[in-house]
Amino acid sequence: MTSSPIRILLVDDHPMVREGLVARLAAVSRFEVVGEAGNRLEALAQLARTAPDVVLMDVGLKDVNGIALVAEMLTAQPSVKLLMFSMYDNPEYVQRALQAGARGYVLKDAPATEIVSAIDAVAAGGTFLSAAVSGRLFRGQAPKPVLTPRESEILAKLGQGASSKQIARELDLSVRTVEAHRQSIKRKLDLEGQAELIRYAVEHGRER
Repeated sequence: MTSSPIRILLVDDHPMVREGLVARLAAVSRFEVVGEAGNRLEALAQLARTAPDVVLMDVGLKDVNGIALVAEMLTAQPSVKLLMFSMYDNPEYVQRALQAGARGYVLKDAPATEIVSAIDAVAAGGTFLSAAVSGRLFRGQAPKPVLTPRESEILAKLGQGASSKQIARELDLSVRTVEAHRQSIKRKLDLEGQAELIRYAVEHGRER
């Protein structure tokens, strides 16, 4: 007995992107693209008309944020599975999409095999994150490395624009000791080079 195909609705405001997706997905016999939409109204209308199993939807639609549209689509058809399709691997976007009810998040530049796997996983009731997305998301959730009080103090002064000599004078330390602390801070924060250290100090030194 042949199982029913996975019915897919594509939502993207770029016709060429949709055309490329249709060509990719048409090569998979178990997939059936049942509709296309380029904006919010078209997406909701196609959802009602085609009753898809999976909606593959762009995050950055011109007339509405795709993440905001997730809730509307789930209200209209609670059983549908939403898979976000995006150029951006920003962890904040990913978290917001999942909180809104999306089952997965796949990147537009992902290999065709990954997009196919994502649709299969979501259609089966599971979840899917592109490898690059997953890596960034979990790095973003990692706890901050613990700096010593002295290291935090030096980081704050670096963020204020102080040099190692100035910090040494202000804290009554040797320049060599300050440089050792700088190396320790870079190692703990996984920073490469002095430029990254200074940028991090400017952006985060006051948080510690």
